[in-house]
Amino acid sequence: MPIIKVMDPTLIGKVETLAHIIWNEHFTPIIGKAQVDYMLKSFQSSEAISGQIKQGFLYYLIQENNEFIGYFGLLPKENELLLSKFYILCAERHKGYGKKVLHSIEQLATSKELYQVTLTVNKYNTNTIEAYEKLGFKKTKSIVKDIGHGFIMDDYAMVKKLNKI
Repeated sequence: MPIIKVMDPTLIGKVETLAHIIWNEHFTPIIGKAQVDYMLKSFQSSEAISGQIKQGFLYYLIQENNEFIGYFGLLPKENELLLSKFYILCAERHKGYGKKVLHSIEQLATSKELYQVTLTVNKYNTNTIEAYEKLGFKKTKSIVKDIGHGFIMDDYAMVKKLNKI
């Protein structure tokens, strides 16, 4: 399962396309169509992704059978690796890809001497929360954040401590 670093506008466009598919199929029932549309435009458009990359985010596409099936975004910080985005097409879930990708993310973190992976997840995204917990993540706090235009992100912060090599 190849993981491809996103560097050029063509691959950024692939991320944007995947985001539109995945967010509409998965998040519309959780947060509603209006908020999905707003968040896609604000955080997952080609322009937004390009800006995030300039700020130090690392984006990767997940490929299987020559098709892009998902993507993730990371931000190395002082003592942790923030898993900012991690999305897989609904049809490709429950096939072990998430676990394999997370293992690669953990290896990247330890190679950068970052011994914890942090993330936020919507409180009502219960299946994803369960999956993260099975993979060793623990809830650390509740976060409610105003993201503009009357929308909020109502999330849990989660962390997974990694072993030092």
